[in-house]
Amino acid sequence: MKIQYENVKLPECDCTNIPVQLTDETMKERLNKVLDRMNCENFDSLVIYADLEHGNNFEYLTGFLPRFEEALLILNTNGNHYMVLGNENLNKASKARIKATPIHCPYFSLPNQPMDVKKGIKDILSQCGFDKANKVGIVGWKNFTSNYEDNSQLFDVPYYIVDTIRDVFGYNIYNATRLFIGDNGARCTNNVNEIVHYEFGAALASDCILKAMNHLDLGVSEMELGDILNAYGQKNSVVTIAASGPRFIKANIYPTNNTVKLKDPISLSIGYKGGFSSRAGYAVHDSSELDESVQDYLDALVKPYFASVAVWLEKIHCGMPGGEVYDLVEATMPKAEYNWSLCPGHLTADEEWMSSNIYENSQELVQSGMLYQIDIIPSKAGYAGTSAESSVLLADENLRKQIEQEEPKLWSRIQKRREYIIHELNIPLNDDVLPMCSTVAYLRPFLLNKDKAMKLQ
Repeated sequence: MKIQYENVKLPECDCTNIPVQLTDETMKERLNKVLDRMNCENFDSLVIYADLEHGNNFEYLTGFLPRFEEALLILNTNGNHYMVLGNENLNKASKARIKATPIHCPYFSLPNQPMDVKKGIKDILSQCGFDKANKVGIVGWKNFTSNYEDNSQLFDVPYYIVDTIRDVFGYNIYNATRLFIGDNGARCTNNVNEIVHYEFGAALASDCILKAMNHLDLGVSEMELGDILNAYGQKNSVVTIAASGPRFIKANIYPTNNTVKLKDPISLSIGYKGGFSSRAGYAVHDSSELDESVQDYLDALVKPYFASVAVWLEKIHCGMPGGEVYDLVEATMPKAEYNWSLCPGHLTADEEWMSSNIYENSQELVQSGMLYQIDIIPSKAGYAGTSAESSVLLADENLRKQIEQEEPKLWSRIQKRREYIIHELNIPLNDDVLPMCSTVAYLRPFLLNKDKAMKLQ
């Protein structure tokens, strides 16, 4: 694979800047997907936990996160569902996207708020209809996949909630998060409405990264770059990174008034619902401005990385096992030499990393409707990192036709992005790969040079 560092036309910012809401039909479809999986696994009830950082399975059905409180959604196969909410989220029940009886639980509220109900947590949860169930599932946010633990008995939910559920129900309870994000989980594939909903965040993150890259220059502060990365008051799915030079000084992970200096390693990242974009490289115009010890940065790290991204985009397709994608990256950029350790690609949705079916020996299939982050993270001692992480959709012929018919403007944006990757970057993109933003595979390793980027010959 011949890789060049040459003049490349800039991709265009193409976010519509108009969020797309999920329809009532989509929300009903989501609920039915979860209920079907409950029935297949013989769960009578699901207890779905949420807080601000761990609430996306809850949000998948309710449409909202409980901000600074905890919350539970209880699904029962008899159709009577309940939402247990603290003081400041109780008023959200009437606005929720699911019909569920609200139950006030001030124990979920902030410290020292009124907590003078005359019921204990056990009494409150006993109202939720799962005390006579034969099998109860608890859904947190993590699908445990350890080879050494009984994953069904690991619960990433506060102890006092798990302990109370056991007290109410007994010990026939199981971690059921896999119904949402495990192999064939309800959240792993998306319909057309969900795709255009998530495309807004993926494209917004991409546009913000491109604007920050174009603004980056000597003397520009991290906070100035961070201000460009954060847009429209949208909730970030990860901590915003705008770092120049050494990172994590005195454990700080946020942008500061530190300014960009020649030869600084640069790291930029931003994520919103539906997608995440990151870039890494050096604040130089070309390799001659680097220290002599890293002047081979392009050959030592960037070209192997770009090759792995190109192979990923060319070879991935619906129906292949995730383990084959893993093997493609390993063959192109061996882990032992390039020190990547995480899954070389993972699913995304409301959160940046939902789960991954791309891991060693994985037999989980790449399915039509899956949204992916191309997340391959190589490193070599002494060198700055390199990154061109962005979001793509995998779609078979039927889904592609659906998108074209139901969302022609989205389809037009996707086709323009594909043409850029194929004709400007010369990457032979697989038919199943639909870019969710304009900067997929666009890699500018020397960030002060705004004209050149990596491409295949």
